[in-house]
Amino acid sequence: MDAVIISCGTELTTGQCVDTNSAWLSSQLTPVGVHVVEHVTVGDEVAQLVPVIRRAFEAANLVIITGGLGPTLDDITREAIAAALGVPLVENAGALTQIRALFERWQRSMPESNRRQAMIPRGCEVIPNPRGTAPGIRLIQGDRSLYAFPGIPAEMQVMFHATVLPELHAAAGGATIASARLLCFGISEAKLGEILSDFMQRGRNPSIGTTASQAILSVRALAEGASPEEARELLQADINEIRRRLGTVVFGEGDDTLEAVVARLLIEKHKTIATAESCTGGLLAKRLTDISGSSAYFLRGYVTYADAAKVELLGVPANLISRHGAVSEPAAEAMAIGCRLAAGSDYTLSITGIAGPSGGSPPEKPVGLVYIGLAHSAGVETLRVLCGDHLTRDEIRDRSCKTAFNLLRLRLLGVERSKAG
Repeated sequence: MDAVIISCGTELTTGQCVDTNSAWLSSQLTPVGVHVVEHVTVGDEVAQLVPVIRRAFEAANLVIITGGLGPTLDDITREAIAAALGVPLVENAGALTQIRALFERWQRSMPESNRRQAMIPRGCEVIPNPRGTAPGIRLIQGDRSLYAFPGIPAEMQVMFHATVLPELHAAAGGATIASARLLCFGISEAKLGEILSDFMQRGRNPSIGTTASQAILSVRALAEGASPEEARELLQADINEIRRRLGTVVFGEGDDTLEAVVARLLIEKHKTIATAESCTGGLLAKRLTDISGSSAYFLRGYVTYADAAKVELLGVPANLISRHGAVSEPAAEAMAIGCRLAAGSDYTLSITGIAGPSGGSPPEKPVGLVYIGLAHSAGVETLRVLCGDHLTRDEIRDRSCKTAFNLLRLRLLGVERSKAG
């Protein structure tokens, strides 16, 4: 079954709000064997929405519309559906009764404008809304279905689970799609594609694809099966082989973050960490302590932005900074060692660099140059990272933190960097 999801709202097309409904709906439809072939976002204009609805209803078995069912004049989804179907809007007595009952429960009088929400295209059914005043709309024509829900996520999700999902489960007859997402760091998208090229052939089941976002590469897998067990079996076979090929480049799955994976390893191994930061301004410490239970592994963090702070708080020799500069391998090494001595932690991470957009002195020290230090009981290791001056200040800081976490992750796993991929 193919599906098209339509999001209605000028606040979406102008960028004032982000459409989260389409992503959520896709995440619900995929596991029950529905192929979402298109997401469409349309402003609050009947003339724009009508042809989109007509085209979607011709192209897909399932059309879901969110938004535009409110009481104001810019809520035009009802009118657009009626126009697309060539039918008039008629007042639905049951819907009006439900709306009035809500206002009575709230001990408020119902504004006359809310009566608009009881206008339903002729031939369509009403979907009750237990959490708001906007009823949904349902139309079944042969093997094609159209649903319209309010744009408020909490209302839409409850109504979707009560109506669409049970019908899809019944229609699927056990057929399903199993999905998984592996997360990778420390490899280029091109190299990843080469390694998995045979998995990424069109028409293959499972289907494998890759996505890059903020230096994290995702390998997504979708397996179709006549039953959940068959789909999971097909999926797991591919996931196992992909993990084997990529090795420690894979750091997690689903919604994992590098810092969350590092936190789990620290807890598992009963180890502690402290941080010493310059250009990242405490971002390492923030991300480590964003995780619930971080007191089990995080001892303290130093933000030593000024050279004097590196000397006073971390014991970095002043003549070392004079000779090599604060952005250098020796400085990152000394920061990591000094932090470990001061904190008494098992591990320390240090970061010093030039986050820009000013402050660089190419070619020796351009914007985006970062040094990372990792101190532990066996000594200290450093890593030179050239993020590139094409990145923004926030992107350089983000990439520096992720690289530092990955360095620590590999150390906790006992993996040599040269063999990490």
